[in-house]
Amino acid sequence: MKITDSVLRSFRVARTFRENSQKVNCVDYSSNGESAISSSDDDSIVLYDCQEGKPIRTLYSKKYGVDLIRYTHGDANTVVYSSNKLDDTIRYLSLTDNKYIRYFPGHTDRVVALSMSPVDDTFISGSLDMTIRLWDLRSPNCQGLTNPLGKPVCSYDPEGLIFAAGVDSEAIKLYDLRSFDKGPFASFETLFSRVCEWTGLKFSRDGKQILISTNGGAIRILDAFNGAVLHTFSVREPLPHCTDRPGSAYSSHTHLRVCTSQEGYNNSKGISLEACFTPDSDFVMIGSEDGRVHVWSTESGMKIAVLDGKHSGPINTLQFNPKYMTFASACSNMAFWLPCVGD
Repeated sequence: MKITDSVLRSFRVARTFRENSQKVNCVDYSSNGESAISSSDDDSIVLYDCQEGKPIRTLYSKKYGVDLIRYTHGDANTVVYSSNKLDDTIRYLSLTDNKYIRYFPGHTDRVVALSMSPVDDTFISGSLDMTIRLWDLRSPNCQGLTNPLGKPVCSYDPEGLIFAAGVDSEAIKLYDLRSFDKGPFASFETLFSRVCEWTGLKFSRDGKQILISTNGGAIRILDAFNGAVLHTFSVREPLPHCTDRPGSAYSSHTHLRVCTSQEGYNNSKGISLEACFTPDSDFVMIGSEDGRVHVWSTESGMKIAVLDGKHSGPINTLQFNPKYMTFASACSNMAFWLPCVGD
């Protein structure tokens, strides 16, 4: 089944699981799409079988906490994750026997970005200590370090040849992994019209677009080659078909604007809400503080759907399955969605 506007509008929550007592801070799918894993502020790691549609195991990281959990390259039995208690070490865990394989010490402040290479056993991390570090799963020693001169969020491109760093919520720098110690080979600024902090950065699967998530009720899609702003989706900024109209609820300078069905997602409390692309790169999705999922076309910039997940709180994290027609959204509960075309 191809992902289309109508298919996306048909998505409904198929199952909801209440395995966590606190916020789910990260969700990741295995590369084959058959497994999903979540980390939570309650220090738990929950494994899900996507084919059976059920949780199959819960592990705990009570001593260190757990955040930014990621499956390793091509292996659904091991993960890396950042610590949010005790120290800032990254940990490499075997899910099979619940034992640590390796520790990756080095950061001196909280890790805020973690990205696995799509082609090998390396990964990168960004920290509030204002460094980006390159790691290899086979060694506990940092393989490389760069100081981008600001708080970084970072991600590999789909081919694993470069990585992008969003620095101080104002600039994106592109690094060639073969010579990243020489500094970025490209850099471009992109400032939002409101004060906000960048909380995430992702490439689309075709490598042509970069998605910036923020805590300020706005997300942005950029051209990955030249940094041109393709679309900005936000609570108050109008989308293409919005019109200036006196008396509406949306104000902009001296005019008032109305967006009706194009209304943006809600994030009035400065929450870090994760956005994602669909696997075909044609759509972008983000959760909202009111428990709904908003979907836009990356080509037209038009709002495609608003889906009610009936979450009990803000949707902190959202991921589309890389192989199957399903996605997961989470607050403190985890919801798995399926299309209902033809029903």
